[in-house]
Order: sequence, then structure tokens, then C-alpha cells
Amino acid sequence: MGRRNRTGQKKIKYCDYSLFFLVVFLFGFGLVMLYSVSAYNAQDKFGDPLNYVRRQLFAGMLGLMAMFVISKIDYHIWIHFGGIAYLLAMTLCIAVLFVGDESHGSTRWLNLGPLSFQPSELAKLSMILFLSGIVCRIPRKIGKFWNLIKVMCLIVPIFVVVAKTNLSTAIIIMGIAIVVTFVASPKYWQFIVMGGVGIFGGGVVFIFAATYRMDRILIWLHPENDPTGDGFQTLQALYAIGSGGLFGKGLGQSMQKLGFVPEAQNDMIFSIICEELGLFGAICVILLFLLVIWRLMVIANNAADLYGTLIVSGIMAHIAIQVILNIAVVTNTIPNTGITLPFISYGGTSTSFLLAEMGLALSVSRGIRLEGTHHD
Repeated sequence: MGRRNRTGQKKIKYCDYSLFFLVVFLFGFGLVMLYSVSAYNAQDKFGDPLNYVRRQLFAGMLGLMAMFVISKIDYHIWIHFGGIAYLLAMTLCIAVLFVGDESHGSTRWLNLGPLSFQPSELAKLSMILFLSGIVCRIPRKIGKFWNLIKVMCLIVPIFVVVAKTNLSTAIIIMGIAIVVTFVASPKYWQFIVMGGVGIFGGGVVFIFAATYRMDRILIWLHPENDPTGDGFQTLQALYAIGSGGLFGKGLGQSMQKLGFVPEAQNDMIFSIICEELGLFGAICVILLFLLVIWRLMVIANNAADLYGTLIVSGIMAHIAIQVILNIAVVTNTIPNTGITLPFISYGGTSTSFLLAEMGLALSVSRGIRLEGTHHD
């Protein structure tokens, strides 16, 4: 039974089950699409069509258990562990630079026995907890420009370290930081100035920090100039999208997944969704993500305190930015960069941490109290 206020109304405990079922549905849909997309490649490479699905399911079960446990824990406890999580993520990301394993041309993983772990995923979660804890302690001071600059400077070390091996994740980390501070700060002009400087400075770093990135931009502008080289994946993904039509070829009927779109189960899985389920299926997937973002927004707006609002705002930023970047890359709207589609692309570390973040959001939703209208 809920407690009563002074008017005799019940205070009803609340949990956002809509968000829970949306997330579980997206994860289940992701497993179906992952099998459809990866069975051929898994059979060819490992002799087991369920190889990728089995690994994803294992990671997903760990994530779902974490989501359930975290959703039951009072989220205020995490304010004491934000700094520790940040330092741990920083340490592991630095370790990747020296002892990380290379895969598909990128060094982003640490081997933990039979398992591999991507520390940059921990960095996203640690950023949400760390920055939310700092900002909620100084809500009035964050409105001053120099205080905002000082807070943003705290994320520069991990941004630089992550950007060394995974620029797309570093962009997401920066996006999370901007959204969390934006929610707490009432002055829009500060973010306009910071955004302008960040875009200009980030663009310069992006182009000149590594020569291959300029080549990537040229391929983005004209992928047809190198149809068998760097432009191959982009062109094949666009062929998949175009051949799907309005309602697609049918689940499991994709041709592009048969070796034409390299590693289709990872970053490019949305292109196969378009081919098999068509424009209709692609729009449905986008609408599902919009519903998840909407539920997160509802939780953030009704959270019991600023800390809860900032945590859920950071999670919302993470999901939204990652979905936008992934779909933009697949449709060649922005240069190609390795980033997965949440809950759907193959990636155990990403899936586990995303589900853990959903547990945090559900924990915040449990702090919401609804005023009952019935009397005894």
C-alpha cells in the first residue's frame, strides 16, 4: 500500500513498465534480425549459424539481470560511485592503448580470458554518473560560464583517451556531457558558443589528427569513386536500402547480407532491416526508438530530484545520439564511423551496458510518486 498525504490521498508507487517492455521488445527484435543477418556469415566463418546470436543472447541475459537488479536499487547510491567509475573507465581506456586487442583495424577491446570487453562502453555510463553527481551538487553555479567551462574540462581527459581509438564513442561522450549540463543550465548562449567552438575545433582535430579521416571524408562525398575499396561497404549498404522498397523482400530474404555488406551484423544492420522489411519496417524501428526516448523524457521530467533528471537525460542523450549517428552512417548522411545500433547490432559489451542504463532509468522512475484520487 502506498503512503498517504495530508489530504488522505494515496501516494502510489510508480515504475515505467512501458519503457521496460519497449526495451525488451527491441532486444528480442534485435536477436531475430541478428540471426537473419548473421547466419550465413557465422556458418561460413565458424561453422555455426547461431554463433553471433548465442553470444548476443548471453550478453543480453547478463544485461537483463543487471537491469532488474539496478532497477531495484535506490539510484541515489550511485552518486558516491561516479568518481570511482570515471577513474576505472579512464584506467581501462588507457590500458586499451597499450595492451588492447585489434579487430577490423581498430584497437578497442581488452581480453578477459575467453571474453572480450570494450572499456569505451563503460566510459559512457561512467560519464552519466560522474557528471550528474557533480552538476547536481552545484546547480546554481553551473549557470555561470566559467563554472560550466571548469565542469566540461573534467571530461576532456577521457574524451581525448577514447578518441585515440574510438572517435565515434568520444563524440557520444561529449554529447552526453553537453546534454547533462544543458539540462541544469538556464543560459542557452553558453552552449551556442561552446557548440560553435567544439564543432570547429573537433572538425580540425578530426581531419588532421589522422590522415585516413580525410580519405574517409572524400569517400563519403563520392563513394562511387572507389567501388571496390573504401567505398564498397557504403555502396552495398545503399544498394540494400534501395532494393528493399516499401515493404521489403521478406525476413531472411536479403541478398546483400551474403557477403556483399561486410560485417552486416554490426554497424550496417539497419541497411539489411531496410532490405528485408522495407521502408515500412525501417520507420517502425525508428518509431520504437522514438518511443523509448519519449518514455525517458517523461521519466526525466517527473523525476523526484535533479540527480534523477540528469541521469535519465544522460541516458536519453546516449540512446538518441547513437541511433542518429548509426542511421546517418548507414544512409551515407555523414562519413563512415564504427557505431552500433542500440539493442539490435551485434556487440555484447554495448548491449549489456545499455540494458544496465535502462535499469538506472527504471530506478529513477520508481522514485516518481503519483497522487491517488480515491479515498477509503
